[in-house]
Amino acid sequence: MSKLYLIPAPLGENEPSEVIPQYVLDTACSLKRFVVEELRTARRFLSRYGLKGHIDELDFTELNEHTSAEEVEAMAALFDGGDVGLITEAGLPAVADPGATLVALCHRKGIEVVPLVGPSSLMLALMASGLNGQSFAFRGYLPAKTDERRAAVKSIEKASASMKQTQIFIETPYRNDSLMADLVSILNGSTRLCVAADITLPSQTIRTLRVDEWKKRPLTIGKRPCVFLILA
Repeated sequence: MSKLYLIPAPLGENEPSEVIPQYVLDTACSLKRFVVEELRTARRFLSRYGLKGHIDELDFTELNEHTSAEEVEAMAALFDGGDVGLITEAGLPAVADPGATLVALCHRKGIEVVPLVGPSSLMLALMASGLNGQSFAFRGYLPAKTDERRAAVKSIEKASASMKQTQIFIETPYRNDSLMADLVSILNGSTRLCVAADITLPSQTIRTLRVDEWKKRPLTIGKRPCVFLILA
């Protein structure tokens, strides 16, 4: 029976062996058919995983936010030819990632799903935050419009306070500093805020402070991949 392998990708320009076990790299290199979020990125990942010089021998199908439900359904035919690998842009497939629709298809079709070990920016940020790791929620991306984003921040802080729960969210890198400014201006001074940027990279920054302390120690994040966590 064919399988879907969920293949992690580095969170940045790491050497793959720094963050991904060798058996995962070996598994990726054994496959010939892949579903990927972005073709160029996936080809680069696989070249670094050990398939340099053999990329043109592989079969790629793209699955991203523009892929229709009908196109996903048609991907069931990919498994007639053997095992398939799913690769996201960074981190773990199907987590904050459109690849979840392919995983759901496999469950409906009785195709075995095999998750492989790799870096999760969300879990690494939670581990390093010092916030509540017993109860937490991932909120995904906050709204892009300023008023809606600020309202969402207030709502998330209220939920965190009522449930004593860590709230985790992310932002498009070019809006990181706008979100950070909103967090510092809107959140209660006693709320703890963790900023975790460039996780696993040499430029990694992970810092947790009370919001009133952040006001005294401002941080420019820039266009780096970043995870935000709060605990009210």
